[in-house]
Amino acid sequence: MSLKPPKKSDLNKGWMKKRLDRKIKIQPEYHLIVTEGTNTEPQYFQTIKDIVNQQYREKIQLDIYGEGDNTLSLFEKAKNRASESPNGYKHVWVVYDTDDFPADHINRTAELCVQNTTDETQYHAVWSNQCIELWFLLHFSYFHSDIHRKEYWPKLTDWLQSIEKGEYSKGREDMYDILRPYMDQAIRYAKKLDETNAERSPANSAPGTKVYELIEKLRPYL
Repeated sequence: MSLKPPKKSDLNKGWMKKRLDRKIKIQPEYHLIVTEGTNTEPQYFQTIKDIVNQQYREKIQLDIYGEGDNTLSLFEKAKNRASESPNGYKHVWVVYDTDDFPADHINRTAELCVQNTTDETQYHAVWSNQCIELWFLLHFSYFHSDIHRKEYWPKLTDWLQSIEKGEYSKGREDMYDILRPYMDQAIRYAKKLDETNAERSPANSAPGTKVYELIEKLRPYL
């Protein structure tokens, strides 16, 4: 191939001009969200999916599956779905509560997400210790007490009633819409907990939640 610069007499010839008439189609960025729960988490993320897919379908698309499995088996299902799908997921979000599962399973799931991440697909462990209701509660106040997950529910009811939104129940379809105005505060408080838990494993990070990482990633489209 000649390294000589083109002749001035050739610059205006058709075969020297750059092709500006060809549009390059950019594929949307696909996200897979796989949740432990089949009710509360899917309902919350379904609203997010509807917003994102309807308004930014050409840029980003979400798929959500509530598997009803936990920790290690949940990761395997997420990995299988990602490998079998033709979409080519850029991000796979494994959403699970720590509940009372063995600590080694809780921590191992997070480790597997790191170990299976490649340039093509990033796996994210979106755990909540003890449950996703902590993420909901952080929309209203900073909470750093290590209490049983069932104690979150009456606290959520108190907050919801204070803004005239009734009682909290698992699987409420309107939770995202209710919590949306307080999202910035929830992210800030979740990050604050993350700093407190910086040297701790997921199983020992009580309370703590990584849901904010998923929300922050999707925030530009919300």
